[in-house]
Amino acid sequence: MTTSIDQGGTDREQWRRTILEVAAAVAPGWERWRARIEEATAPVREWMIAELAAHAGDTVLELAAGAGDTGFDAAEIVGGHGRVVSTDLSPEMVAVARRRGAERGLRNVEYRVMDAERIELDTDSVDGVLCRFGYMLMADPAAALAQTRRVLRPGGRLALVVWGAPERNPWISILARTLVEGGHTPPPEPAGPTPFSMANEDGTRALLAGAGFTSVRMEEVPVRFTFGTVEEYVSYATDTAGPAAIVLRSVSEDERRMVTSQLERAFTSFAADGGYELPGVALAAVAS
Repeated sequence: MTTSIDQGGTDREQWRRTILEVAAAVAPGWERWRARIEEATAPVREWMIAELAAHAGDTVLELAAGAGDTGFDAAEIVGGHGRVVSTDLSPEMVAVARRRGAERGLRNVEYRVMDAERIELDTDSVDGVLCRFGYMLMADPAAALAQTRRVLRPGGRLALVVWGAPERNPWISILARTLVEGGHTPPPEPAGPTPFSMANEDGTRALLAGAGFTSVRMEEVPVRFTFGTVEEYVSYATDTAGPAAIVLRSVSEDERRMVTSQLERAFTSFAADGGYELPGVALAAVAS
């Protein structure tokens, strides 16, 4: 399965169908690995909440919320007189978020299946929007950002995060390269949505400006994923890594062992404390 698709109208619909299929497949894995994911990406979540600067009583929308923890942190800030609308294109992911919200005892969160490119909320209806690692995987991020601008009240803020350049994110780019070089998946289409499709700061600024955002500030946020063994990493990727997870589930046992062996060689420089520390860099933006 390719990790991207062309941006024509028909292809956009195909990408939406693909992402729904992938999300349904990996949602259980995201729930199993949720704590590990949140531990690794805590700097991103903390940056977003700080820059959103929500207040008690605000309404906050989270797009592509996944398991929902970023929005749930905002829910604790806006309090009982505020509201968080936690959304995802995938019904399975919304179900994961609903269970996580119940674990946290939150009563001011509304859960909705929603396409970020067609936000089903009134114009000027929310005070802030969060989107963590979502826009980069959307078929039409320009449309999603325009919709985001529409629903934001004057003075409202968008806090978003996407992944930086592949070479600065070996935690995912090495796996992608290994699968392509091994012939397990074709190279991604250059113009399609991938984890790195918004890694260029100038390009992301242009998308935000095109959507009507006039004030944009961007910075890099480092993260780090830790694994005890390469086998643990492969298990993590098989459970959570989007289209790459589907590929890993489809290979034979011999092919899986070969991929693991190749990753062991590639991860040598990241060995630390008896395991592996794989760095990453997120590109974060706050816009209004």
